[in-house]
Amino acid sequence: MSEWKKVKIGDVCKIVKGTTGIASAVPGEFPLVVTAVERKTCSTYQFDCEAVCIPLVSSSGHGKKSLNNVHYQSGKFALGTILCAVIPNNPEELDARYLHQYLQFYKDTVLVPLMKGAANVSLSMKDIAGVSIPLPPIQRQRKLAGMFVMLQQKQKELFAEFEKQTEYAKQLRQNILQEAIDGKLTADWRKQHPVQKGNPDYDAEALFEKIQAEKLETKSTKKTVAPIAKDEIPFEIPIGWKWVQLGNIGIISGGKRLPAGESFSVNPTEHIYIRIKDMKNDSVELHDLKYISDSLAEKLKRYCIYKDELYITIAGTIGQVGIIPDSLDGMNLTENSSKMKPFVVSNVFLKYFIKSSYVQTQLKNAVYGMALPKLALKRIETASLPLPPLAEQKEIVARVEQRLQTITQLETQIATRETTTKQLMQSILKDAFEEK
Repeated sequence: MSEWKKVKIGDVCKIVKGTTGIASAVPGEFPLVVTAVERKTCSTYQFDCEAVCIPLVSSSGHGKKSLNNVHYQSGKFALGTILCAVIPNNPEELDARYLHQYLQFYKDTVLVPLMKGAANVSLSMKDIAGVSIPLPPIQRQRKLAGMFVMLQQKQKELFAEFEKQTEYAKQLRQNILQEAIDGKLTADWRKQHPVQKGNPDYDAEALFEKIQAEKLETKSTKKTVAPIAKDEIPFEIPIGWKWVQLGNIGIISGGKRLPAGESFSVNPTEHIYIRIKDMKNDSVELHDLKYISDSLAEKLKRYCIYKDELYITIAGTIGQVGIIPDSLDGMNLTENSSKMKPFVVSNVFLKYFIKSSYVQTQLKNAVYGMALPKLALKRIETASLPLPPLAEQKEIVARVEQRLQTITQLETQIATRETTTKQLMQSILKDAFEEK
């Protein structure tokens, strides 16, 4: 006969609601279990035992069913009013650590489906009492509980290493962009391609003159940004390069919010309204776009962005930069982003230089406003960067993209190892909870 049994939580445990108001709790020497992973403290305690603490409200709110954490706590502790403590009646029959591991592992299948409510989704203690759990012999429970703790520690160590590797890959990306912006990335190329005065392909001064000439041809009403003073130059750049500001080499303008009373079109139209949330991976994602009517598009036609232009976000994730794809040529742009039409200069080259920590730091430092931080267009125009000649810009882009591709492959390997580790841990735990 099998030594494993199936029991209901209410038959082997008592379930007690927390009594401590989390917001009003006086800090003290005792742990205060709340819905988050980290404990708070309290000057008084409600329990002195081993218990599994289960939130009675959804972690997501807004009508969604979810539980992020089921907690284990021992000793003297206080418990928030939006949680309950599940306490084994007989510790020689049910180990609290085993019960915690089971409910944490299976919370999405045995607890979350029991949650009810339209707006305020909650879990009742009566429903928790009716949950069935497998009950192996106590020694088996304790052995499993110890194994779970060991696995969790190992998982924590592995994921910390994965996080370190991911951060290292991000740092490598910035190192590549920094080497590009200070000229080190193409130092050998310049030895083979010396400066040719008057040739914009090999002389940034000549390129800058060409940019200004093209800007005049457009009859832009934008005022020319004052050149960088010699005493403001932040670091030395290669001979043949030139310090400029973004406003010197392109036209920067903003998008426009939907007018009061207007809303997105229910059905697709010819006019897409590009939002901040659409701006990802240096471009625009196309799977969840919003549309506006013909009449509204006519009102907002001054605030369109065109293919090959750059967007630079000025609210939300400030400083995010990307290039508008051909398929979104002439679409409307959110007020939370600026757009830049570069003259002569490669837009891909500009994208990488603006993504560098040197330019990003300038943009982040120029943010104003506490409640809704934002970046003014004038601040973008005055952001400085080194300008290489055209031929070197092409070489920089080629070398940057080659190296970034290697970093992407590394990041993919890290993500794959992390996913495989999670799957392995889940498989081990699932097998452990099944009767052998």
